[in-house]
Amino acid sequence: MHFLRPADERGHTQTEWFDSYHSFSFGNYYDPQFMGFSDLRVINDDIVEPGRGFEMHPHNNMEIITVVLSGALEHKDSLGSGSVIRPGEIQKMTAGSGILHSEFNPSATEPSHFLQIWLMPDLRDLRPDYEQKNFSEPELKNRLCLIVSPDKENNSIQIHQDARIWQSLLDEKQSVSYKISADRAVWLQIASGSVALNNKPLVAGDGYAIWDENTEIQIHGIDRQSNILLFDLNK
Repeated sequence: MHFLRPADERGHTQTEWFDSYHSFSFGNYYDPQFMGFSDLRVINDDIVEPGRGFEMHPHNNMEIITVVLSGALEHKDSLGSGSVIRPGEIQKMTAGSGILHSEFNPSATEPSHFLQIWLMPDLRDLRPDYEQKNFSEPELKNRLCLIVSPDKENNSIQIHQDARIWQSLLDEKQSVSYKISADRAVWLQIASGSVALNNKPLVAGDGYAIWDENTEIQIHGIDRQSNILLFDLNK
């Protein structure tokens, strides 16, 4: 089965300094048909204006992944972690039994654009944890690079769930393929640019779900470069 979640049908939150689109129900946006997909609970497409951000706030029992698309994002948390995340760097925070963190745009001039992703963990009240890793452009360019997994496969970031996230920076006229088994579910998120999925055009912000199928998909770059994330999840 296939399902398209168009970019322009997502939920939307906007303030003076924050602009966010929600693929699934989040905050004041609620749609009972879009509460998540498998263990994937949140994909928020966020822009934070220069010098602004979120003060310390709590999370628990969630695996939180941040992928910066442009600009930078400064992270601090109650574990004592502190870092600035830039494009090519992936941040994982296991909220577990409880963690406080803040997120700020450290630039005085450039907006911060990032995806924040939440996945349900396979165990509750885990010990909170933080990890950040850089994936170079050659690792991501015109191939699917494993960035998140349950077992640190291929030097990926570890999460507590049977889920894998692959990322690609796909150039125009280049293609990648992925085999899907019927006992898994796949969500493809177009972070930027545009691609064709088995000849079906998808644009930035679109999400595409596939489940209950043994199939192989082909993703073909349309724009000069597109940034895509592929989630392989429990069905």
